[in-house]
Amino acid sequence: MGLTTSACLAIDAGNTKTDVAVVDIGGTVLGRARGGGFRPPAVGVEAAVDGLGTTVAKALAAAGAGAAAGVAARPAVPGAGAGTGTAPDSGPAPGTGAGPPVPLVAHVSACLANADLPSEERAVTAALTARGWGRTTYVANDTFAILRAGLPDDGSVQHGIAVVCGAGVNCAGQDGEGGTHRFPALGRLSGDFGGGGGLAEEALWFAARAEDGRGEDTRLAREVPWHYGLTSVYALIEALHLGDLPRARMHEITPVLFQVAAGGDPVARALVERQADELVSMVRVGLTRLGLLERATPVFLGGSVAAARHPLLHDHFTRQLAVHAPKAVPEVVTAPPVLGSALLGLDAAGAPQASRARLRAHYA
Repeated sequence: MGLTTSACLAIDAGNTKTDVAVVDIGGTVLGRARGGGFRPPAVGVEAAVDGLGTTVAKALAAAGAGAAAGVAARPAVPGAGAGTGTAPDSGPAPGTGAGPPVPLVAHVSACLANADLPSEERAVTAALTARGWGRTTYVANDTFAILRAGLPDDGSVQHGIAVVCGAGVNCAGQDGEGGTHRFPALGRLSGDFGGGGGLAEEALWFAARAEDGRGEDTRLAREVPWHYGLTSVYALIEALHLGDLPRARMHEITPVLFQVAAGGDPVARALVERQADELVSMVRVGLTRLGLLERATPVFLGGSVAAARHPLLHDHFTRQLAVHAPKAVPEVVTAPPVLGSALLGLDAAGAPQASRARLRAHYA
């Protein structure tokens, strides 16, 4: 059975996890699923979208879409429906190889990490559209999901800034009149600092230099290796270099950094405060480029690091934001970002405000 008469397929894909929800026009969540991260730079667009397809198939199956079994397959007709955001309305089920797929939902709303450049958005839009999951497809960077989740549903405020600090950092905003501003958000390559991954690398760098005498003493040199059951930073470096400890586990250093910073360690505190300063800088630039610096503007904080409200990070951020953007109003968004993707889908469908309220209640 298809769901095309009413359903939206909402996708929020970050570096480490993907959430998918199937939502009807009334704001009821019909099915949902969670999968791994979305990393086209590492595996290529098609393979990354294949990974999305596995999670999408689970969500559609949970929603009762009988044809969902073929969703994870690549389209039999290369490029079918690609490029315009519109897929054909008839044909056999996805993955059968007999022609263009039948859309299973009315609209696909996908907010994705690593869709940082317009060219990347176009490539992912083409790949998603070719799958034929929905009649129309919209792709945006995942920062816009945080922005939409934070904005009110009645349209009373349509301008705002979202700043995300999770595995990486990003910032995007809109002026409410069609103008947007964003950063490339490609890590150090594009001038970014921090995020969970960046902070972990910095903490290990300072720990290594403290242990070997090149840098200032810091408790990080003792607490970071202890976390892994090791007795020295040297042993930790060796384990990471030789592959005895997977590099993926480096993200565990970030909570240690915050614990050490909370205990007053000067090196750790300086790192956390620098992260807050960098986020403020992104927000200030976004507000300035959008002409919002002198206008009361909501600033929504999202991502696993920012939304955790670590006192040192959050308090330093709010203090510095008040200095550099006095009219900005910070607010932490704790709802899952897939809510923002789904709200964008309901917006596209022209759903009534009561539908959005029902959807928010589901994720409250």
